[in-house]
Amino acid sequence: HNGALFRVARSILGHEADAEEALQGAYLRAYRHLGDVKGDSRLSTWLTRIVINQALGQVRARKKDSVVVAFDERADAPPPPESEREEPPQESPEGHLMRGQMRQLLERKIDELPLDFRTGFVMREVQDMTVDETAECLSIPAATVRTRVFRAPSMLPGSLRREATEEHTA
Repeated sequence: HNGALFRVARSILGHEADAEEALQGAYLRAYRHLGDVKGDSRLSTWLTRIVINQALGQVRARKKDSVVVAFDERADAPPPPESEREEPPQESPEGHLMRGQMRQLLERKIDELPLDFRTGFVMREVQDMTVDETAECLSIPAATVRTRVFRAPSMLPGSLRREATEEHTA
């Protein structure tokens, strides 16, 4: 579950180092409360809920400290590790570069979504969780998940198209 849990934490925190910290804290909390797992819950749902709570706790702590991370600092972040890439074995260098740039652009744009929309969108569309699983993890009604996932892409297109065109012509 590590990759899926990391992406959920990153969708909330917007930074890989913070997501790793949240994930580590969540694993410790899960280990301490392993006896609390209910038979009617899936382990993945239970772990996801713990990661969400841990990440949101970090967001609250960050707000208390009033530390602001400039958006531009994340723009230079390296692409995801090679192990997470699913690229054709005979891709051209130009295609490989373009795919990496597009992935970074999409991640930046998803990071700009409001937290509630971003988290549901990543869980549902990136992690392929069901609406019910996402609703259970976020403790919200399934209809709210559907609405947020439906609205999230409409918040992206104008700036996404403009930046994709600018990066492609640069």
